[in-house]
Amino acid sequence: MRVITAPDGYPIGTYDRDYFLAGGITGCPDWQADAIKAIEEEFGEDEDLVLLNPRRPSFDVSNSDVSKEQIKWEWDMLCNAVGKLFWFPAETVCPITLFELGTELEYDFVVGCHPDYPRRFDVEYQLELRRPGLKVHVGWDDFITASINFMKP
Repeated sequence: MRVITAPDGYPIGTYDRDYFLAGGITGCPDWQADAIKAIEEEFGEDEDLVLLNPRRPSFDVSNSDVSKEQIKWEWDMLCNAVGKLFWFPAETVCPITLFELGTELEYDFVVGCHPDYPRRFDVEYQLELRRPGLKVHVGWDDFITASINFMKP
């Protein structure tokens, strides 16, 4: 398994199993690290699996050049990844993640919400209207299990 972290380059289109970790970065726990650990425990050395992690080690949001680089990196990865894993934590509304989810409605993804995510009802009902039958996984364990099953070849 490979993990590509923003803003590192990634040869888009090289792998058939690349997944973008979409969700909060600012004002919430490093859920991406927890997801990577859980997925790595399941898949181990699977060389064909790539996780695209937007949470960079250091991100100065006040620097517009760095912010542009981050936004561009995320957009490129989101547009080209085979699958997306959307997580909505309790600590923040994640307006950018909501926007990203809205742009991906016709593609394959897994979505999960912390039980206390402040806009959980909105995510569940919007998806019920736009993608009937798509389950919103409530709680971390359910989200990770669904994500792992989604990534299995």
